[in-house]
Amino acid sequence: MTAILGLNLNHPDASAALILDGKVVAAAAEERFGQRIKHDPSFPQHAIKAVLASGGISAKDLDFIAVARDPSRNRAAQVSYVLRNPISGGMAAMEHIRRARVDLGIGDMVAEATGEAPDAVKARIVNVEHHLSHIASSYYCSPYETLTAGFSYDGSGDFTSMMAARCEGTQIEVIDRVHLPSSLGFFYTACCQFIGFDGFGEEYKVMGLAPYGTDAYVGEMRDLVQTRPDGWFKLADGYFGMHRGGEGGTMDENHRLDMLRLFTDKWTGKFGAPRQRGEEMTQRDKDIARSCQIRFEEVSMHCFKRLHDLVPTTQVAYAGGCALNGVMNARLLRETPFQQTYMQPASSDDGLCVGAGLWAWHNVAGGRERFHMTHAYWGPSHSDEAMRRAAESAQCPMRELSSGNVPKAVAALLHAGLVVGWYQGRSEWGPRALGNRSILADPTRPNMKDVINAKIKRRESFRPFAPSILQPAVSTYFEQDVFSPFMMHVVKLRPEWREKLPAITHVDGTGRLQSIARDTNPLYYELIENFGQLSGIPIVLNTSFNENEPIVDTPEQAMSCFLRTGLDAICLGRYLVVKGEHAGLLPDA
Repeated sequence: MTAILGLNLNHPDASAALILDGKVVAAAAEERFGQRIKHDPSFPQHAIKAVLASGGISAKDLDFIAVARDPSRNRAAQVSYVLRNPISGGMAAMEHIRRARVDLGIGDMVAEATGEAPDAVKARIVNVEHHLSHIASSYYCSPYETLTAGFSYDGSGDFTSMMAARCEGTQIEVIDRVHLPSSLGFFYTACCQFIGFDGFGEEYKVMGLAPYGTDAYVGEMRDLVQTRPDGWFKLADGYFGMHRGGEGGTMDENHRLDMLRLFTDKWTGKFGAPRQRGEEMTQRDKDIARSCQIRFEEVSMHCFKRLHDLVPTTQVAYAGGCALNGVMNARLLRETPFQQTYMQPASSDDGLCVGAGLWAWHNVAGGRERFHMTHAYWGPSHSDEAMRRAAESAQCPMRELSSGNVPKAVAALLHAGLVVGWYQGRSEWGPRALGNRSILADPTRPNMKDVINAKIKRRESFRPFAPSILQPAVSTYFEQDVFSPFMMHVVKLRPEWREKLPAITHVDGTGRLQSIARDTNPLYYELIENFGQLSGIPIVLNTSFNENEPIVDTPEQAMSCFLRTGLDAICLGRYLVVKGEHAGLLPDA
């Protein structure tokens, strides 16, 4: 057996994955454990222990530790930048050197995290370039074996913001890169920060806000990021300051990321004063969000069409933080020659661990067997006994159900208008709740979106909720028949259904759908199927099981969220618990 531990560390969304003989057996992000800090960039000690435990092996059994960073790459581009920008470039270089030194002690750090002696972990360390890890995470998890275009784009990693590749069989051939300071991810984040969303990883708020705005600032956005007829894209000089301190940001003593400001003072000449966090959202801010999204799509379309020129195929596998833009993902299918696309569920930096591990399997260990990822449930699970204890601890009305009665019972509560926490099986890998750590509700109720935003999620009112829909029904309710098991596409609902599904229909008539196949999550499929029999519509509202925190991991965390928020009920495995006022809705055991 060949055992590979893949790691993303000392970078946002630190994570670990275990690959045994070329197959992913477990993957998890550090943010779900320990201090439970969103996008935790610290050493993923808890995630390492969790994935090793899932695989039933110890750190001593590891053959390779694959790290999704390669300090030896792109040195010429870095030297060129330092020479042109001696102060900010020097700071970036120092940060790069610091991270490279950390790599020298990774074996010892894994040993310490797992309670082994320092010399007990003999695994060979393999460094895999950041964007190559992204492409590997998608291509090596895809069903494609013939010629496939590979692509990655995000803020930055190893001094690169975009990579294009030609993939076939077990080979990934890098054909081009875009180096810093140009970065489409940094452009989007700068817009995000300018309108007051200055926390790390809040770009999804701009995508949610964009439909409320107009294209009033598209001209200015085209000045800020320019496409090249014979190349990719370039950021305008003087408008972005991403290199004051390194690639991205710094971590404080509480493991929280302190984001550096990516826009310069020159933005005020185009847009006025930046909005401060907490200030009222103006129409200008909404227009900036809309104009930013439009320009992001324009530049992305330019890149994907050029990618197709370089790799003429109908298949593309891609990843990176920008790949989480579901509006762009759906447009790619509509308007480019790529007809088959694949993205795994953790397309942002938490997915790097799987990419690095699978790259090491094929390119260092010599593995030939390919792996196809069809579901996202690679995180920890907890015992029936642990779920029973958590359910009983609430001291609320409770029923222990037979496994066969769980979907029907929960569907009845949803149809009655209750908001239910749904906790089942292994947790999802990636940022989306995909039917095992979800909050569920009836999407046909006009007030449901406001109820969940105000009483449970406690977040901005403009943010939409996702529909989980049975795969065979997608074409009935949506204009684009896309298979999106990992909730990666934002698609327009058919006009006749928009008013009937107000809780999951965004202001522009779209929904970020998750299409459910029976064989990948039979329990969730049966729940939606039962709800469809009651309501006539096989769709449920699905949002992540959390409240301004990482998605819940343990039964105790799920129960805590249930008790402190406006959730009406929770189903932990076979154990169904409701708040006292809903006791009459509990079914017979």
